[in-house]
Amino acid sequence: MQVPDERSQAPARAAETPVKSSAQVKRNRRTFGQFLLSIDAVVDTLLWRTGSALRRMVENYDAFLRRFRAKGVWRVLSELFSEACTWGAVGLVVVLAFAQPAFEATRYSDWRTTDDFAVTFLDRFGKEIGKRGIVLNDTVPLEEIPDSLVKATLATEDRRFFSHFGIDFFGTFRAMVENARAGGVVQGGSSLTQQLAKNLFLSNERTLGRKIKEAYLAFWLEANLTKQEILKLYLDRAYMGGGVFGVTAAAEFYFNKSVRELTLAESAMLAGLYKAPTKYAPHVNLPAARARANEVLTNMVQADLLTEGQVIGARRNPAIAVDRSQDELPEYYLDWALDEVKKLARRTPALARDRIVTVRTTLDPALQRQAEQAVANTLRDNAKARDVEEAALAAVASDGAVVAMVGGSSYGDSQFNRAVNALRQPGSSFKPFVYMTAFMNGYSADSIVPDRPLCIGNWCPRNYGRSYRGPVSLKLALTKSINTIPVRLSHAVGRKKIIETAQAMGLTHELEDVVTLPIGSSEVSVIDMAASYASFSNGGFQAAPFTILEVKNTKGDVLYSRDRDEAPAKRILPADKVEEMNDILVNVVEAGTGRRARIDGVVAAGKTGTTSAYRDAWFVGYTGNFTAAVWFGNDDFSSTRRVTGGSLPAMAWQKFMAYAHQDIELKPMPGVDVSALPRLASLPQTSGNENKPQPRVLKRQTNRILLDIGEALDRIAPQAALDDKGDTQPTDLAAVR
Repeated sequence: MQVPDERSQAPARAAETPVKSSAQVKRNRRTFGQFLLSIDAVVDTLLWRTGSALRRMVENYDAFLRRFRAKGVWRVLSELFSEACTWGAVGLVVVLAFAQPAFEATRYSDWRTTDDFAVTFLDRFGKEIGKRGIVLNDTVPLEEIPDSLVKATLATEDRRFFSHFGIDFFGTFRAMVENARAGGVVQGGSSLTQQLAKNLFLSNERTLGRKIKEAYLAFWLEANLTKQEILKLYLDRAYMGGGVFGVTAAAEFYFNKSVRELTLAESAMLAGLYKAPTKYAPHVNLPAARARANEVLTNMVQADLLTEGQVIGARRNPAIAVDRSQDELPEYYLDWALDEVKKLARRTPALARDRIVTVRTTLDPALQRQAEQAVANTLRDNAKARDVEEAALAAVASDGAVVAMVGGSSYGDSQFNRAVNALRQPGSSFKPFVYMTAFMNGYSADSIVPDRPLCIGNWCPRNYGRSYRGPVSLKLALTKSINTIPVRLSHAVGRKKIIETAQAMGLTHELEDVVTLPIGSSEVSVIDMAASYASFSNGGFQAAPFTILEVKNTKGDVLYSRDRDEAPAKRILPADKVEEMNDILVNVVEAGTGRRARIDGVVAAGKTGTTSAYRDAWFVGYTGNFTAAVWFGNDDFSSTRRVTGGSLPAMAWQKFMAYAHQDIELKPMPGVDVSALPRLASLPQTSGNENKPQPRVLKRQTNRILLDIGEALDRIAPQAALDDKGDTQPTDLAAVR
């Protein structure tokens, strides 16, 4: 039997296989194509049927609406109503989007509390000097608050409080009409709930966005609180002037009594404060407060809450507020100290959790009073003749501790703190930063630089006397406050280096890198200038201004201690360069533009500054003990009548610093040879301890206390005093200073 050859059959099988595969592929393709066609048919059918159904629905809907087709006036009204609904819905969505950020605050469980602090401030010796902040006093329930105060509040602020749901639309419309008639804002349209929403969650900015948030939050409060709870929160959180919040604190502050004991006249006076607490505060303007209280009484009668016969007694016998004109609180200092507490809380977790605290500050009450008197007396004697209305002063110790601050001519007229928040051009008082930078880059006090005409582009700096001295030393140039020299120095060393030096010394605001920078065109604050010059006083160490020495909570726990929690000051200037600068700036006071700042028996240094058109006048000076910056000018940047830094500012500085150096140990100024100064050659050169307490204030307080004790003893025990006279030595109270 013959066996077939497998190799000969292999090609035949191979030839048959491709034929079967090709047929199978054709069948598969035909089947897949049919599947796609079926899907397409289904989709087309579905779309056609859906479109037909929708078309029939629209036709039926249109046919239905044709039955209600309006004509004439009714069609116009219906179209307007339809458009109003459409755009109203759109507007609702838009304003809701604006209000979303405000609702974030309602997510916190403690939204009824406050982020503000309740701070009791002490001076450097531990005596209370004032309070700031807010306390939610829940100890007096709404039921115990006098009915007269509740009625006065509702009659004045929201007569339909118990009938609306957060917004009084009728009251808002009435306010709009009255304001339109008067041509200005004479009535407020916000309900009591809206005012509470602002107090709890928002700021006082007058913007449309805030009003939208306020409206939504008012609805939210009405939905989550009862009317009684809203009213109680409002009475606790309303600002009542004088730095106090809530009617309970206001009753104690203005009348020295519990809120439970208020009379109708006193209730009306408190209710009148809601509108403008600063304007109508009785301790500031009692006649205005009484006039406003009379309006509140009228409101109560008009709202049918009381009769005219019931209020006639309060009209004839208006409330008498406690006279706090003698308190003489350091208001500007306390405002700034509260801001410093808030800043400290951001980096001190323990303080961030404890909101009721006692803070010991660096304030020296005797120096504060003298600073206020120096500024007030200088303004009183010269304001009218020299066309100057405002002034500011900041004084610091050599380590930056702020011992006194005056933020303006009158806190009652303006709470704006010009010592901290005002930015003014420093003029020539900026020049020491330029010279210090030059000293750190190869120059010295004996370096010679030509004083001659100079132009940079279209700007040509000129000297005060429109004259030029030719080649001069840097010591003479700064002593005489020549303008061309610092401009030449800035060109030689670079303005960026000058900016770096100034910021390292303590200027915190942005300095513009412009050609006029060397002669003081960039704006600075008074407190920054004082702290910067303190680096010259202490030998070259940083002296950032501070006020907080210690913070304690209600339990007496120390939450913050500067000695414990702050690092030592770092050196920012070379000691030898500081000594050169001190030698020059002492010469400014002794023989230059600052001669009015000389203090008998005290080595003083400083620099004057006057800007163009006499808009700003400065004197920034220092001794081994203190540094003070003084500014005079006008808030509207108008020109004064030739007030220069060497006139009123130097005079006020001298009055303050002469007092500050009475009965204290004088510290030497680094680099100043007293024997080389003829006027001061006889002064002893002593070195003192920076942290040594100054006994001046304690001695005066001791004197007053001892006198009071002596008078009391003379009254209650004259015979005992006579019996003891032979056994004790008499006390010479007059010798205690």
